[in-house]
Amino acid sequence: MTTELLIWLIPLPPLLAFFLIVLFTNRNKGLSHSIAVGAAGLSWLGSMIVFARALGVHELGKEPFASSINWIPTGETWLKIGVLIDPLSAVVLFFVAWTVLMIFIYSIGYHNFGQPKGDHDRAGLQPHGATVTDEHGHKHMVPSIEPMYSRFFAFIGLFAFGMYTLVVSDNLLTLYVGWEIMGLCSYLLIGFWYAKPSARAAAIKAFMTTRLGDVFMLLGIAFLYSATGTLSFREIFRPEVLQVLASTATPILGLSAAGLIGLLLFLGTVGKSAQWPLHVWLPDAMEGPTPVSAMIHAATMVSAGVYMVIRMFPLISLDPHTMTFVAFIGAFTALFAVTIAVAQNDIKRVLAYSTISQLGFMIAALGVGAYVAAAFHLVTHAFFKALLFLGSGSVIHGMEHGALHTGEHVDTQDMFNMGGLRKKMPITFWTFLIGGFALSGFPVLTAGFWSKDEIFAEAFGNGHLVVFVVLAVAAFLTAFYTMRQITLTFFGEPRTKAAEHASETPWTMTVPLIVLAVFAVGYGWVGIPEHFPGLGGLIPNWFHEFVGGTLSELPKAVEFSWIPLITSLGVALGGLFFGWLVYCKVKSPEQDFLQIPVLKNKWYFDEIYNFVFVKPASWIAEKLTSLYMDQIVIDGILHSVARFSLFLGHIFRNYFDKPVINEFIGDGTGNVVKASGSGLRKIQAGRIQYYMVASVGVLVIFALLYYFLLG
Repeated sequence: MTTELLIWLIPLPPLLAFFLIVLFTNRNKGLSHSIAVGAAGLSWLGSMIVFARALGVHELGKEPFASSINWIPTGETWLKIGVLIDPLSAVVLFFVAWTVLMIFIYSIGYHNFGQPKGDHDRAGLQPHGATVTDEHGHKHMVPSIEPMYSRFFAFIGLFAFGMYTLVVSDNLLTLYVGWEIMGLCSYLLIGFWYAKPSARAAAIKAFMTTRLGDVFMLLGIAFLYSATGTLSFREIFRPEVLQVLASTATPILGLSAAGLIGLLLFLGTVGKSAQWPLHVWLPDAMEGPTPVSAMIHAATMVSAGVYMVIRMFPLISLDPHTMTFVAFIGAFTALFAVTIAVAQNDIKRVLAYSTISQLGFMIAALGVGAYVAAAFHLVTHAFFKALLFLGSGSVIHGMEHGALHTGEHVDTQDMFNMGGLRKKMPITFWTFLIGGFALSGFPVLTAGFWSKDEIFAEAFGNGHLVVFVVLAVAAFLTAFYTMRQITLTFFGEPRTKAAEHASETPWTMTVPLIVLAVFAVGYGWVGIPEHFPGLGGLIPNWFHEFVGGTLSELPKAVEFSWIPLITSLGVALGGLFFGWLVYCKVKSPEQDFLQIPVLKNKWYFDEIYNFVFVKPASWIAEKLTSLYMDQIVIDGILHSVARFSLFLGHIFRNYFDKPVINEFIGDGTGNVVKASGSGLRKIQAGRIQYYMVASVGVLVIFALLYYFLLG
């Protein structure tokens, strides 16, 4: 099988699994997850084969795997769609395949496959447990299987199809198709437990917020097509096309055509990757099942936004105004999100704000021109953030088991209800520790260190000192809240009975954690800078050479400087140390000095948006649109038309239908016929003398007519 054909086939198994589960196997839970996991396995296998073949191509950036077909006729030409695997899409395909497969396998254990049905579980709500009787006749509660088990695997299959489609696309149109498929699936999966009002609200919030960014992105795509006549990446990135876009002025903010298109496309990423000010949907996305959080926050949806900016970097980088805006949004978001994360007590919400911040790191890196560093952090972050989200799900799962066992009603996601879990859940603890250290940038041993260090080096080396300082502060706070999370969750003594009786999760959940932990450590070694003290040059900086080859010219690595390296070491180790020092003895929220209302309430952005946007929109909908426009104007016009129609009907009925149609034409004709019949009936008496008289009369009439007319 040719590589190009294999690339076309990679997205199809999850799509096929979606239809098979929805149409045929949704009543059989075991068969449904087997189909879904098997489909993810096939896409993983195809991705690994393509990635291996990509490694074997010399200068893949200049000779990528590509194939296209004619799709929509546009006059004398065709709008083409196709697939493309160059160095950038190859490494993204690698991490997407691994994380998606691990999430699919993890979901089997997370949704309690093999457990009994719940006593009172129903579709649309989280399972609440089932009562079982042991061999001694004692009854106790155990976790129950998800009522909509098959539905979940169908939805994440469609989600995976959208991401694979986005990655292998060779043009913006099919990338946008995959982009919107993921937007739909995020709505379906965030609101998976749709009977919960909070889940429904979160799904609507995510859908509406991301659609706002998508509208701007669609405008950028339309503008780009009108300016170039193509949406193919390879054709757009030709030097002569880029030169025309860079030299064409627009009347908006002094931007060139390239700058305006890049800005519009970037606004799509602001929504999809939850950058300020469209960040508000991502923390609420925690209402969905934890595997959904991992899919959205690591493997697919939010990564898609950054991937699109990296993909369009040759265009976006042409205008310095757009690049400045990108750098500002990224750096501000990175710092803004960590200030909220330090005060959150929900284990998943901490990671949600962490994701927003880390995406800000990548966006800021792109804004300062650090193309390879942004791509490197995108990949490493996907591995360790997927690990952390799945690890948090494992923690919650273990806490729920303890809560069911003891009958204690506690919030199983509140870190202050945990403690001491390192002894109860050792695999989860060690893998979560690895993921947390990678997020913090623990020196040398973790992948997060190498990718963050490269961003610091690029920002400092290219003279963007403000961005460098802001990201350094954000990195320190990242290490601080990560150690806060680890300490409150795993160290000390159990603070509730649920934590005391928590247990390790099944192998379907722990094996994916181990696999992702390997990547959270080992993937960083492929991007060690050549001039790094001691280790530089021992292992080739493969990532820089390979991914940098995507551009027409290989980006030059910045000169080595001790300042960013010392900064990277200081903020990571300092943040981890102070995080442990502050929280090693904290046992309740009252002892936490960071329980500051403004931080706990996310700088009141939800309240501000509710006051500025939601309430006015509701008022306009209820008072202006519904009451005035709908009931008074539209209903008034329709009611007036109806009354006028009744008036016309009354006129037609009383002055035309009854006197003319009924009485004159209808009844009148009948009366004439009846009268004629009555008159003529008399000459049908059967007497010969009547007939003779009538005959004479007729002859007389004919004679008179002949005389007067022809005489």
